[in-house]
Amino acid sequence: MKKLATALVLIGSLAAARQVQAKPLTLITKLRYFGGYSAYIALYLVDPHGHYVKTLWMAGGYPYYYHEMTDWFRRSRGDYKGLNGITGGSVGAGRTLTVHTHVADALINAGYKIYVDVASQGMWSDAMSVPLTTNESGKVIHGRNYVAGFEYRL
Repeated sequence: MKKLATALVLIGSLAAARQVQAKPLTLITKLRYFGGYSAYIALYLVDPHGHYVKTLWMAGGYPYYYHEMTDWFRRSRGDYKGLNGITGGSVGAGRTLTVHTHVADALINAGYKIYVDVASQGMWSDAMSVPLTTNESGKVIHGRNYVAGFEYRL
């Protein structure tokens, strides 16, 4: 019985420590009106050296088209295995994608960037980035092609 109680206390303290080390992160991507198919959107983290860290969210149901998000595909080397549980449907023109996730406290204000890569079947790819800092949180960044506005909130 003592071992069970000790194990439960240990598990509870580890869970509490994990919650303290991660902040809620809301990612909001507003698309422009464009002709063509619904867009695929990859939201991912890149470290201070420009290396891919992980995908935060992938909008688009058919992996066959993920290569059209050329920046994400190049940086992640087509990291399909890292997409389990973080995918959803593609996003139509003029629509907004809102994603709720968590990010480790250590990554904030440490030189990491959030990248947004958007593509529509048979059309161009549009990638942009924003530093993951408390100062940039809540600011809307405007894209060149598909993205009318992107912001994140910590």
